[in-house]
Amino acid sequence: MPDSIPNVQLRAWRNAQQLTRAEFAERINRTPVGIRERLAVDEERIRRWEAGEVSWPRAPFRLALTQATGLQPEDLGFSPAKRGSGNSRLIEAHVMPVDALRAEAELYGTMELAQQLQASDVGTGTLEALAEAVDLLCRAYPVVPAATLRDRTQKRLAQVTRLLSGRITLDQHRELLVITGWLTALLGCVHYDLGEREEAETARQAAYEMGRQVGHGELMGWAHEMSAWFALVEGRYEDVVTAARQGQALAGQSSAQVQLTLQEARGLARIGDRREADQALSRGADILAKLPLPENPDHHFVFDHAKWVFYAATAYTWLEDNDRAEEHALETIQMHTRPDGTSNAPMRVADAHIDLGIVHARRGDLDAAVERGMAAFDIERKSLTDLVNRAGDLDRVLRQRYRREALADNFHERYVAARRALTSRRPDLLD
Repeated sequence: MPDSIPNVQLRAWRNAQQLTRAEFAERINRTPVGIRERLAVDEERIRRWEAGEVSWPRAPFRLALTQATGLQPEDLGFSPAKRGSGNSRLIEAHVMPVDALRAEAELYGTMELAQQLQASDVGTGTLEALAEAVDLLCRAYPVVPAATLRDRTQKRLAQVTRLLSGRITLDQHRELLVITGWLTALLGCVHYDLGEREEAETARQAAYEMGRQVGHGELMGWAHEMSAWFALVEGRYEDVVTAARQGQALAGQSSAQVQLTLQEARGLARIGDRREADQALSRGADILAKLPLPENPDHHFVFDHAKWVFYAATAYTWLEDNDRAEEHALETIQMHTRPDGTSNAPMRVADAHIDLGIVHARRGDLDAAVERGMAAFDIERKSLTDLVNRAGDLDRVLRQRYRREALADNFHERYVAARRALTSRRPDLLD
């Protein structure tokens, strides 16, 4: 994927006006279009524009930019011709290969790898093939049904584990532990999606231990991130912040570091600490800006700018910053919706619908709130645990504000059915 080309004109205009990014963002928000459309431009959006990560902003932003600067978007360095050229990390949705799981199966089906796995021996190219297989499984996470991915990952773990007792060098042993650690971390995430809490925690601890044995900071960081995630869903918000900060001390400059910082922000948002949450969001954006562009942003253990927008949407929702929450949630849906209406990140889209439902409910629009909430339930690839947790957020707002309304009752019944499906470990009850 080619690097983004910095937007020199936009940065030069801002510098000439002696405006900080925050001041420039506020000027855009105060324009007539900004007020009418309730734009919530922030420092991170300005940074992304100046870095060239967005080649052609959406219409409201283009109009607001013109009103704020007196210049057309083209004169500020934006270009519609660049859309879809591969230079934009945010406007275009990165569609993962729909056959990732099939490609992984074909890789394992090669005679050479199959024989080596059976013989508990590591031949030339085996470790590279295994790493590629793990990469494909992690890329399948956003769209493959959780139960299917769980079963495939368990099977691969059993096959790979046999190699650890085979004829291998110390270096090969270390590489196999790292591969096994990533598989185990992925398995823990899928277990949690399915409501299999004990199995998820066991896998998380195992992944951390493998990372500890080989001194792999990022793997240990992701294990802490899983702990923060579990705590967030379970309402242990102080534990979210603690786990996230512990992981940051280990993860180094990596995707794990960014995600841990954003989890910290979400934990702080749940507690209601607006100042600290905003600072964590900004820190995460700063760390992310220093990382290279990911080759496969659909990889579950890779953090990109689209994921930052997604995490920020929920944090702003919990902080009751409705305008920013709405803007980031809408952008999340836009980025992850293909031309045919399907999604390359359905779980993120489901969460974004919940965020929008909460915003609409606070603004007094019950019809729109319930419509968004129901849309979240209709997403095919579900993290049942996360869906129930987030749907509970919306249900509470609806019950508080619209207790006697039939639409609110309809959503409550759907939420109760989802909670029952989670408790009984029967995702099929939602089909």
